Amino acid sequence: MNTGLTRRELVALAGASLVAPSALAQTEPLLMRSIPSSGERVPAVGLGTARIFDRDDETTRGKAAAVIQALVANGGRIVDTASTYGDAELVVGVEMANAGLRDKIFIATKLESPDAAELKRSLTRLKTTKVDLLQLHNVEKRNQSLARFKEWKAQGICRYVGITSTFHRDFPAVEAVLRREKPDFVQIDYSLDVRDAEKHILPAAADVKAGVLTALPFGRGRLFSAVHGQTVPDWASGFAESWGQFFLKYLLGDPRVTAVIPGTGDPKHMIDNIGAMRGRLPDEKERAKMVSFVEAL
Repeated sequence: MNTGLTRRELVALAGASLVAPSALAQTEPLLMRSIPSSGERVPAVGLGTARIFDRDDETTRGKAAAVIQALVANGGRIVDTASTYGDAELVVGVEMANAGLRDKIFIATKLESPDAAELKRSLTRLKTTKVDLLQLHNVEKRNQSLARFKEWKAQGICRYVGITSTFHRDFPAVEAVLRREKPDFVQIDYSLDVRDAEKHILPAAADVKAGVLTALPFGRGRLFSAVHGQTVPDWASGFAESWGQFFLKYLLGDPRVTAVIPGTGDPKHMIDNIGAMRGRLPDEKERAKMVSFVEAL
């Protein structure tokens, strides 16, 4: 989509009103979560890049610049990408470098296999010599090993290693690898309307002290479609100011979730997502009510 703005104008816009939280928001602490394997604390809302920053053109770079600056200016750090997300690594790398933000971003990427050439390509595109989290993407076999990833961690090429999958048919393999390899992170498909991860993946992550990143926290847009034209119910107004915060806070209401990583190309949506890190979280009774509400839609 052509916004009609140049990249410079988009960055300037992000640097002005779009990155300024309200006075109330400034007084509220951000929700931080500890990475179980290290104790390092990270902001609980980050940014996903799949299918959003996959084209290396002026419009996409402009959106990336605005969104990444909005993320960092409002207290976020985590940016998740992958070698297979088109040009997303390149777009993110260019914008981190241009804005001098590398040291302020917790950069996570994914490889399809423990391949040194693929790793080198990712680092080159991201314009960095190391990443914070390196993940084996789309685990599908129980016997997959993280030995090479752990070697790269020992060499300082990454600080953490992880595994990922958004394919529910592969969750048994994910659980098996998670329990055997004990990575620092697991990233899975988890949303208010798709809660399969609660059965086995979240308990396994807790058992091996792995952090959890939730991909597709808005259910590939299904949740927004389901509530189109409706307002957030009164009973949820005490913890959610928007539907985005409603959906994200359900996930963050589970302490096993380290961070949610919704994707967006809109800095206003990025700021709204960051709002899920402020204010209280729903309690267990409220989370159950949220499930019933969505199931009734």
